Amino acid sequence: MTPRPNRRLAVLLIVAILSASPASVRASDDPTAETSGGWTKSPANPILGGKLGTCFDIAVLQEPTGFRMWFSWRPKKSIALTESRDGIHWSPPVIVLGPNDRTDWENDINRPVVIKDGGIYRMWYTGQAREHSWIGYATSRDGRAWKRESDRPVLSPEEHWEKVAVMCPHVLRDSPAGPFRMWYSGGEQYEPDAIGYATSRDGIGWEKHHGNPIFRPDPASAWEKDRVTACQVLRLRDEHVMFYIGFSDRAHAQIGLARSKNGINGWQRHPANPIIRPGREKWDHDAVYKPFAILDDQRWLLWYNGRHGGVEQIGLATHDGADLGF
Repeated sequence: MTPRPNRRLAVLLIVAILSASPASVRASDDPTAETSGGWTKSPANPILGGKLGTCFDIAVLQEPTGFRMWFSWRPKKSIALTESRDGIHWSPPVIVLGPNDRTDWENDINRPVVIKDGGIYRMWYTGQAREHSWIGYATSRDGRAWKRESDRPVLSPEEHWEKVAVMCPHVLRDSPAGPFRMWYSGGEQYEPDAIGYATSRDGIGWEKHHGNPIFRPDPASAWEKDRVTACQVLRLRDEHVMFYIGFSDRAHAQIGLARSKNGINGWQRHPANPIIRPGREKWDHDAVYKPFAILDDQRWLLWYNGRHGGVEQIGLATHDGADLGF
């Protein structure tokens, strides 16, 4: 006599299969795991720092000759440029934008974003002085020699939620004739609180979104309950993807992913968040900050800065395949 199948067991098995998330996109249950969601840290990390001192918040462009990185160089209070063919080995840095003693808001220069728009390099950067932060704007023909387009900030902390600081701009332009779109962080001077959105026709005069901040901490997530900051937003097909920093408290940060149709509201967090985490007793032991990602063919390259004690350096993580696994 043929045994009857255990229907209850079969149903439970099917439910388990359907409800299970692939290991590559599920948040790791291992508290010591340094990545999830299919990301892997480079064995060459850190790739920039060491004798240079603290190197942090960056912007990267992929050019025909390789990669160009503009990074914040804390000992010099400046933004420096370095270049690489593989994204791992970088040339000696050259300062391209430094403090401006003709203004009262640019004692320190850092946290840039650089885009190439119609043959012109455009940089929005953070100027800091008197325990406040503002956003400035400069342009360049070659990415090395920069001209400030205004002696005054193009974005200032004016709204209640912005407190004393606006910083960490990220800018997109969807078409040559379209507006510039900026995502920026606002709040406290030592790590801002949330992310806002603004638009501009000329890169100088900005209109802030009436619903700011557009991205806030998630109090239900231990890793990002305190604040969210320093995002990069990419437009992929019919949606926007945001790489961002989440803080469990002011001293500990990890990197997450979210997506939205319009880049303003309806944000969905990635199921594997946080995707990049500190490495225990390693160069990024205390926090991982400021992601900047590029899709190179079918492989993601994500640069970030990690902190161990008072020193920050730049590292790299990769993800094989364009699909980020939402």
